[in-house]
Amino acid sequence: MISPAPTVPQELPMPNDRLEAWLITLVLTVLAAITRFTMVQSPTDASTPVFDEKHYAPQAWQVLQNGGIEDNPGYGLVVHPPFGKQLMAIGEAIFGYSGLGWRFSAAACGTILVLLVIRIVRRLARSTMIGAFAGVLMICDGLMFVSSRIGMLDIFLAVLVVAALGCLVVDRDDVRARMAKVYAEGRIEDSPWGPRLGIRWWRFGAGVLLGLACATKWSGLYFVAFFGVMCVVMDYLARRAYRVQRPLIGTALRDAIPALYALVAVPIVAYLLTYAPWFASEFGVGRYVVGTKIGTDGPYAWLPDGLRSLWYYSGNVLKFHEELTNSAGNRHPWESKPWTWPMGLRPMLYYFSEGSKTCTESGCIRAVMAVGTPAIWWLALPAYFWGVWRWLVKRDWRYGIAVVGYSAALLPWFTVLDRQMYYFYAVAMAPFMCMFMALAMGEIVGRARNGEERRKTGLLAVSIYLGIVVANFIWLYPILTAMPISPATWNSELWLPSWR
Repeated sequence: MISPAPTVPQELPMPNDRLEAWLITLVLTVLAAITRFTMVQSPTDASTPVFDEKHYAPQAWQVLQNGGIEDNPGYGLVVHPPFGKQLMAIGEAIFGYSGLGWRFSAAACGTILVLLVIRIVRRLARSTMIGAFAGVLMICDGLMFVSSRIGMLDIFLAVLVVAALGCLVVDRDDVRARMAKVYAEGRIEDSPWGPRLGIRWWRFGAGVLLGLACATKWSGLYFVAFFGVMCVVMDYLARRAYRVQRPLIGTALRDAIPALYALVAVPIVAYLLTYAPWFASEFGVGRYVVGTKIGTDGPYAWLPDGLRSLWYYSGNVLKFHEELTNSAGNRHPWESKPWTWPMGLRPMLYYFSEGSKTCTESGCIRAVMAVGTPAIWWLALPAYFWGVWRWLVKRDWRYGIAVVGYSAALLPWFTVLDRQMYYFYAVAMAPFMCMFMALAMGEIVGRARNGEERRKTGLLAVSIYLGIVVANFIWLYPILTAMPISPATWNSELWLPSWR
């Protein structure tokens, strides 16, 4: 008996509810905007920034006032690249040096991030409903909520890497569609390596966004590495699925080498462009060290002085970060290690005040604590391992996309455990967590072919769960927004000893 030949993959089409999908997306995005922007200017420390806003808000103001550069850096040097502070300066340009000014861009990016996750998950799952599930999780996650309402850099990193992932997902679908067309036309065997795909503009866009992510925080490099490998693997799987004769060599020659241009060269150029004001400046920090702090000769003398100055300056920044370790005596009462992040075991207290008698006779407390909504985060690890199993065992590429992003945000930090770290580093994990959790909820609901009764039961279960998520978020709302509460209420909000 002769077995049938393997068939080429049949990609699921996008749902045909485009208008309804955009209406749902916009409604959820508006809800996100309401939560992010309502009273975003409060609290402040006597009209000054709180916590690490004290570094970034003044530096963003310097960027605005000094033609794009910082001239009074904290720690004696600027400890992060400029792009996040350039984004923050947009809000300060509109609303001045105020709480609204230095938080406006973060709130805008936090809102855009909800929209991006909805649309990415819709494309991954081919379901508007599952995209909406992800949107609800994003809106109601306490860590994402607080990070969208404070003038720090992590929300900018998150929106840029998620946007880059979205570009790569569209690129993946585009490549598959083009391979399917070549196969249908009988041209797949014209070359043993498969067809050339030319310039892939979505991948180019991902490179730009990843470069800007690195120009916000250097941890964007982790995503460059993880997404680069993921992109090449997806290319190989596409060539193999459409029965290219030599898929591995074809991927190496026609996908991997061009990927170096799109996901290495393009990010480097985008990164350097954010330093354009520094290159053009006369008083940028470390701008003219060639001939003073470093020599004019040596093996790198052929490089322009500006690039050599930036390399020297970046080395000092790297040294600062490398020396910010526990073993060197650098400890903070709210620091945490990466093994605590997946369940949000050690949140971050950004603001705390007490002593007012406006609540009860026992006093009044106002606090902003970045804490992940437990109804979401306490299920994240099981959902993550479920995603890994679905990806590696069941070959469900959709989970692989979310798992790779989550892993890029978490796993590299285990290599530098002595370093001083905080829960807000997990901001970049949260969108990918919401993605694979929404995909898992989609499986609970099931498809129409699973039977109407089965689908109704699954939808009821997911609806109850999302109701719990919303209720949990509302419960935490006072300590996410510095609402005045009594000490008894404050204690009731702190569910774990590690939250204190």
